[in-house]
Amino acid sequence: MINNSYEAVMSRRNEIMKKAIGIDYEEFELKGTISFDYERMMEKTGYTLTEIIGIQEASGVGNTPIMEMKNITELARKISKNNKAARIFIKDEASNPSGSFKARRAATAVYHAKKMGYKGVVAATSGNYGAAVASQAAISGLKCIIVQECYDSSYKGQPEIIEKARKCEAFGAEVVQLTVGPELFYVFLKLLEETGYFNASLYTPFGIAGVETLGHELIMQCRERFGRDPDCVVCTNAGGGNLTGTARGIIKAGACETKVVGASVDLSGLHMASDGQFNRKSFTTGHTGFGIPFATWPDRTDVPRSAARPLRYMDRYVTVRQGEVFYMTEALAQLQGLERGPAGNTSLAAAFSIAQEMENDQMIVVQETEYTGAGKHIQPQLSFARENGIEIRFGDPKDEIPGKNIILPEHPSLLNAKDLDLTDIKKSYIENSLKKIGDRNLKDSEFEFLKKETR
Repeated sequence: MINNSYEAVMSRRNEIMKKAIGIDYEEFELKGTISFDYERMMEKTGYTLTEIIGIQEASGVGNTPIMEMKNITELARKISKNNKAARIFIKDEASNPSGSFKARRAATAVYHAKKMGYKGVVAATSGNYGAAVASQAAISGLKCIIVQECYDSSYKGQPEIIEKARKCEAFGAEVVQLTVGPELFYVFLKLLEETGYFNASLYTPFGIAGVETLGHELIMQCRERFGRDPDCVVCTNAGGGNLTGTARGIIKAGACETKVVGASVDLSGLHMASDGQFNRKSFTTGHTGFGIPFATWPDRTDVPRSAARPLRYMDRYVTVRQGEVFYMTEALAQLQGLERGPAGNTSLAAAFSIAQEMENDQMIVVQETEYTGAGKHIQPQLSFARENGIEIRFGDPKDEIPGKNIILPEHPSLLNAKDLDLTDIKKSYIENSLKKIGDRNLKDSEFEFLKKETR
């Protein structure tokens, strides 16, 4: 009989992962060092960018429109100090089959799973990726299990996560819902071992390569429509895969001058694994509770080496507050006639602020939108916050304290993206890396590796 105690399952994690992904991560490790061959790992997908574009097109993914936010740009210019602001665009990824850019990650992973003969796929996610995997599995005729962390210990669930469970089930997936804590990875590993299904992780090379098409497509569309590359692309950042994949696609398109900016909701002071704080936030992803830890140590994921390495590609990292994102969600609906969810609107709130630093003839692109509705909508989110003792009021968002209040801007001029110190974040990553080597000196290969990781 197999020992399924927590300790026993965790001790088998590498073996389970190898069978569930079909990749032996050991072959990328540079023995005796903290380094690994990142590009060789990315090549392990076995698919070219052109092939991945074809895989996605076959399941209705990609070729999403770029839309100019003329009214929001006009508002930014009206309130800016010098009456200038860059033209603001969005890449409307909500038009993908499952309603978000994560359909790109899922299409590649699910295609590969079917090609390799797996009968089903499993993903551990409380975000849009679950619906994306479920949607693509339905198209491909594969079984699908989604593991969610959605409740606190009193079984009170986040409305946004519960909505995502509904969407997964609508696509025919089985959804396993858990309370916050360490059981998520344990249950995930057990399911992989018991079912023999493919690990459709967000952080495999397949997932990140799938997002490269977004960055590449964005650049090609800008060149075709406007005859130029955008000056800036803003990516909502959590685990780093969105930014990493988009940036790699931008580079593959040859847009070397386009700046890549990460944007996260400021949830500083809240611990994501805390039972007591789990329901005191109104954002389940795209926030600093994921963005900072995953930037400073990417390999805290459900695979031995994460393909999401945001510090390799990020030119700037900013935060916005919960109230600012809710405000921008309303602005997008009432000024542009588009009702979209919070993930893309995190970047839109940041872009609205950053655009005011730029000239009128410059372009800034928000590279994703997501669907909204039910628990993802602004009203149930704010109602849930009130039920959990969060004060909601109008004022200056700079006074917002995560877990205590949500302050909606009383004027659009109060939307202000705050820069994080990328140098400090890179130092934290290096410090975490140095803990792995103990007292010895860095080898030359390790020094070069860290240079690439924190460019």
